[in-house]
Amino acid sequence: YYLRESGIADARRIAVMGGSYGGFMVLSALTTYPDLWAAGVDIVGIANFVTFLENTGPWRRKLRESEYGSLERDREFLEQISPIRSVDRIAAPLFVVHGANDPRVPVGEAEQIVAALRARDVPVEYLRFADEGHGLVKRANRLIAYPAIARFLDSYVRDRV
Repeated sequence: YYLRESGIADARRIAVMGGSYGGFMVLSALTTYPDLWAAGVDIVGIANFVTFLENTGPWRRKLRESEYGSLERDREFLEQISPIRSVDRIAAPLFVVHGANDPRVPVGEAEQIVAALRARDVPVEYLRFADEGHGLVKRANRLIAYPAIARFLDSYVRDRV
C-alpha cells in the first residue's frame, strides 16, 4: 500500500513473492488486499492450516501446533486465517512452486490453491517437482523454476503499461 500511495512504485506493476511462511504471506496478501497486486508467486506456502496440520507428520504437527494452534482447540481460528477460505478474493495471476516430497508443507497445500483458482478461471501456473522437498535444492530444477517465474512476472508485471 505504501509503495503505491507514495508513488515509489507503479501500482499496476507490484507483485508479491515468498516461500514457506512467505508463501503463506503471499496467499494472505492476495486474499486480504486483492486490489494491490499485479501478480503473486507462492513457493511451498500454506494455503489451509487445517489440512496443513492434518497432513503433517505427528512429530512435526506437535511443533507446528505450538506455533499456529491446535486442531482440537483452535480449528475455527485455523480455518479463519487460512487463505483458501478467501480464495474467491484472489484476482491477480499466481505462480505456484512446490516439491512433491515436502516434509514441512505437504504438496496438497499447493494443489488446493491451484485447483480453486483454476475453477474460477484465475490465471495460475503450477510447477510441481517430483524430486524436491521443501524448496528447490537441485540446480536443474532451479534452472526450470526461476526462468519460468521470470517469464510469468514479465508477462503480468513488466509488460503491464
